[in-house]
Amino acid sequence: MSNGLHIPVLLGLVLGLTSLVYAQPPAADPVKFNRDIRPLLSENCFKCHGPDAKQRKAGLRLDDPASATVTLESGARAVVPGARAESALWARITAVDPDERMPPPESKKTLTPEQIELFGRWIDEGAPFEPHWAFIPPQPATPPTVMDTAWPRNEIDRFVLSAQEEKGLAPNAAADRRVLIRRAYLDVLGLPPPPDAVEAFVNDPAPDAYAKLVDSLLENPHFGERWARHWLDVARFAESHGYEQDYDRRYAYHYRDFVINAFNQDLPYSDFVRWQIAGDELAPDNPLALAATGFLGAGTHATQITKSQVEKERYDELDDMARTTSLTFLGLPLGCARCHDHKYDPIPFTTTVRADMDIVTNAEEYQAACVAFMAEHAPLADEVAAYEREVLRPQFNTWLQNGAAQPAMPDWIVLEFDTLKSEHETAFARLDDGSYRVVGRNKSSDTYTLSVKAPNIAITGFRIEALRDPALMNGGPGRGETGNFSLSRFAAALKTKDVDKVIDLALVNARATYEGAGSSIAGTVDDDGGTGWTVAGEEGKSHTALFDLGAPITPGPDDTLTISLQFKMKGGENLGRFRITATTKTAPLVFDGTTVTQATVDALANLRGSVNPQSDALFAYYRQLDPTWRALQAKVDAHEQQAPVPQYVRMMICSEGVPAIRTHTQGGDYLEQTHFLQRGDPNQKGEVATQGFVHALMRAPESQWQVTAPQGSPLSFRRTSLANWLTDFDHGAGFLLARVVVNRLWQYHFGRGIVSTASDFGFQGTAPTHPELLDWLVLELVQHEWSLKHIHRLIMKSATYRQASLWDEAKGAIDHDNALWWRFPPRRLEVESIRDSMLAVSGMLDETMFGPGTLDAAQTRRSIYFMVKRSKLIPMMMLFDAPDTTQSLGARATTTIAPQALLLMNNVEVRKWAEAFAKRLEAALFTKKDPIEFGYQIATGRAPTAAERATAEQFIAAQEQSYADADATAPRHLAITDFCQVLMSLNEFVYIE
Repeated sequence: MSNGLHIPVLLGLVLGLTSLVYAQPPAADPVKFNRDIRPLLSENCFKCHGPDAKQRKAGLRLDDPASATVTLESGARAVVPGARAESALWARITAVDPDERMPPPESKKTLTPEQIELFGRWIDEGAPFEPHWAFIPPQPATPPTVMDTAWPRNEIDRFVLSAQEEKGLAPNAAADRRVLIRRAYLDVLGLPPPPDAVEAFVNDPAPDAYAKLVDSLLENPHFGERWARHWLDVARFAESHGYEQDYDRRYAYHYRDFVINAFNQDLPYSDFVRWQIAGDELAPDNPLALAATGFLGAGTHATQITKSQVEKERYDELDDMARTTSLTFLGLPLGCARCHDHKYDPIPFTTTVRADMDIVTNAEEYQAACVAFMAEHAPLADEVAAYEREVLRPQFNTWLQNGAAQPAMPDWIVLEFDTLKSEHETAFARLDDGSYRVVGRNKSSDTYTLSVKAPNIAITGFRIEALRDPALMNGGPGRGETGNFSLSRFAAALKTKDVDKVIDLALVNARATYEGAGSSIAGTVDDDGGTGWTVAGEEGKSHTALFDLGAPITPGPDDTLTISLQFKMKGGENLGRFRITATTKTAPLVFDGTTVTQATVDALANLRGSVNPQSDALFAYYRQLDPTWRALQAKVDAHEQQAPVPQYVRMMICSEGVPAIRTHTQGGDYLEQTHFLQRGDPNQKGEVATQGFVHALMRAPESQWQVTAPQGSPLSFRRTSLANWLTDFDHGAGFLLARVVVNRLWQYHFGRGIVSTASDFGFQGTAPTHPELLDWLVLELVQHEWSLKHIHRLIMKSATYRQASLWDEAKGAIDHDNALWWRFPPRRLEVESIRDSMLAVSGMLDETMFGPGTLDAAQTRRSIYFMVKRSKLIPMMMLFDAPDTTQSLGARATTTIAPQALLLMNNVEVRKWAEAFAKRLEAALFTKKDPIEFGYQIATGRAPTAAERATAEQFIAAQEQSYADADATAPRHLAITDFCQVLMSLNEFVYIE
């Protein structure tokens, strides 16, 4: 084979899966590079003559005019504008010799004569190049003039009708109102309209009846549930890690709830995007923004990682984050950047980790409640302070000056531990009252091991105080989701220096101020790790437990006392704030009593007749002996128990500088640096990668979007930089971001996008059928503050959307695929809407929104509230083409297989819903409603035809007789149940018409 032009199959810049069909433009229509030539080059040439420099042959790029027209090493020029006969490209694609012809035979690619002639015409017309259409910012377009001026209802229709009229087409007539309201309900809410809503709309004479219907549906909270499901497909949302172990992500559902909330609130799409990339950096005090970051961590995650695998797995996760971000928001499959040559790197996510965090959800309300509380609390505290200042201090000073008598030993001495350890990197913060607040990682189980130089007293018992704390969930005192804790064991040991021996101390007579139902403080000192002490039902309050020593101990001066607290009973219910004290008193021990620090004990032991330098420590003890002070302080303490606590919710977020969710991983949680990798292989590292953006989507230097992290912040703000670039409409990728999302909205309303490859706007994606309309919608979105509901309204109120779906043979002969939208395309509902519609017509639908999902297939909430566990998907969901969530999915497949029909006929849950539906029809008899007609109205929004009624009557009668012959109980009810099951299995029920 000679040197020069080499044009095999594409693998290069943007990998796609769509097979394209090219039609030759009319002779009078100039050949356009983006429409006619680029797809052919992409399909056949770019592997060796495209953007990837490492794959490029002969130094030739056919997507770049400078390279395509330059003189090659062979002396030839691939493209000579205006002269096909002088162009090497023309010579090679028309060569007869297989060794010369391009594409080469081994590529299995062949250009048709029409496609070859397109290349020739393009060269003869001057070989004009264009940037890829998706990378060209939208230009304002005036909706075209149309001949049928009566049909358009808004500007969308003028774009659509103009293209139809060019082909001699006319749109379908408008759908009748019964079809239209059912279409709108199913499309917007994923639920069928109630019969009374249908009748009200059908009989509403107001000219704006449909407009009001659309507006009301877009404000319905079910709107967010329906459209969030679309987005979750793209975001590859799941609530488990995947792979063999597939551990659950218990708090990942907050991302799903964020999407529902965002759509219902019509959060500007630019903010919707920015928060998913960097909500923790952009709005750290907004729970919705924090929940949004769950997008980054929604992908799969290996959970059994050896030290040698850590780096590879982390690069895989970075690849997933970068690939999903580009697919979801830009419609560009940039995952190949890991191995191919793009100016785009996954650096924004380098130090990002998944973390389960307790997030305040009512910050403003909490602050207001704190102000009101302090207004009540301050007088009580002031009264105590005044009494101490005016009465107790003078008495205390006199007591010291007159040679204070040796007082009785205090009831309780606070143990101030030298070392505090946890099994799982938990940290302990010591507070002024001698208590400890537990912070950091909260694992499903833990053991706190606390050691201190033993106090120089004869110890007879221990006390543990589980203390209320506003920093804990529901005020604590535990770290569980309700504020509970589950203490399975309380143990004490003494290590004596003289014999280097550890003595386990016998604890007896355990008792507590409160025990949760089914728990016992006695369980903390037995050998059963499954029993212990909880405060379930009394969370948000302080509680105390006492333990007598079986035999008193008197530690030596260098002995070490160790306290062990084990939490093995229930996941995550570890103690959040506690104080441990010891006593020298003899039984019976008291729950309250005087409590002092070791410093106070030492001061009491060294009392002399002069003012003691530790008088503050002594005063803290002295005031506890005064009855009046105790009474005043009791009021303060009681009121403090009523202090407001913030509402916490535990959610999975993705951030930096936070404790990562760890399973069974050896090595670090993230990479401090990432490198360019040869062929994507971590074992072939190149230089350290720095943050970059897609050059084709940059009309400003990178500094335009980059942000420097605040001093001392654990956050890098690289993700904020990425979010800035993604949403910058004028200088960055914002115009493509908008183009992709309005196309997604069109796709979900019509079943196919203006660009049919919704997640591939690259070279392998299809070109838009109506590019001017697409860009007009883009500008509408941005000019209306990125409001998605504005685009929904435009689409749904258009005449294009309101057309009947009827097939027309003559129109089909011109546009068989309905690419020009001459009818509304009918399509089957997604499985979630099929299931939810069955629940709705049965009357069993539980409309409770938000919160944890479930794997119970019998649950009656909307299907979006199923837990998405990757290894245990709901069978009905899988059967009707729900995604497997391993990667972003821009459009679901729609299969038609026999098991789908078999499920509708035999599934136990479907039968249960049919029975409930039948009871609705039977109850309607009391209002003199015909069950057959009422059944059709509920299921299809219309009355049955005469033929349908006759068939239904015959069917019910035959089924009733069959059940009676079998001596079944309630044969009439069973027959109507069968009829209801048939209604729910109709194509009309499961399709949007």
